[in-house]
Amino acid sequence: MASVRGISIGYDEEGTGDALVLVHGHPFNRSMWRPQLRRFGRSPWRVIAADLRGYGESTVVPGKTTLDVFAADIAALLDSLGVERIVLGGLSMGGQIVMDFYRQFPDRVRALVLADTFAGLDTPQRRQLRLDTADRLEREGMAGYADEELPKMVWPPNLDADPDLAEHVHRMMRTTPPAGAAAALRGRAERPDYVPLLGAASVPALVVVGREDHYTPIPDAELMHAHLPNSTLVIIDGAGHMPNLERPEEFDDALGTFLKTV
Repeated sequence: MASVRGISIGYDEEGTGDALVLVHGHPFNRSMWRPQLRRFGRSPWRVIAADLRGYGESTVVPGKTTLDVFAADIAALLDSLGVERIVLGGLSMGGQIVMDFYRQFPDRVRALVLADTFAGLDTPQRRQLRLDTADRLEREGMAGYADEELPKMVWPPNLDADPDLAEHVHRMMRTTPPAGAAAALRGRAERPDYVPLLGAASVPALVVVGREDHYTPIPDAELMHAHLPNSTLVIIDGAGHMPNLERPEEFDDALGTFLKTV
């Protein structure tokens, strides 16, 4: 645990060397990066994965949490650990937090990893759905939402083939504090358009997407790849929105190949 910016943040850390920081998505926690901590923590990398405020073991702050706040929390955690420059990766909402971190702290970023995320604005309908869902989670809790979202987060054939995967993802969703998830949804609905930021990025980037992703399909990844001047696009077959868990070997191979170029 670390105390920064008036909150407590739970984090995992493996290995030594240059820092690789991984940011989880909604409505998950840092345990979604366990395969990557195991693999890259044994390589010449210091891998850090933290629970965002409102998730996992970190402090819940009700109301609204915008992406710039999440990014500033990560920067403060790194300060407390004595880490300056990093390779920064994130999945889904985590990828959008990565983009906001780069917006605020570009000199701290050596490279970007954007997995199953998108850079543009929500449609008005999608924005309203986030706000309505935030209210629902505070009213009803996470259980029903987790049941509904599981087959959208993980490609259904993978749920059938791997009960342990299904249980891990479902457990992350249903145990997330409703107030924390709701605050993130409200803040995410107000995020800026990151597409112009990508066009000005001066660092190498890896864009990864599951071929069967329900939420951020391949065209979203292709758009980011097209705007990033120095990027690589990898499509993971047989994976949905969480290829790092659904196809960890393929995801880690893509990440490992990219890291060798940084």
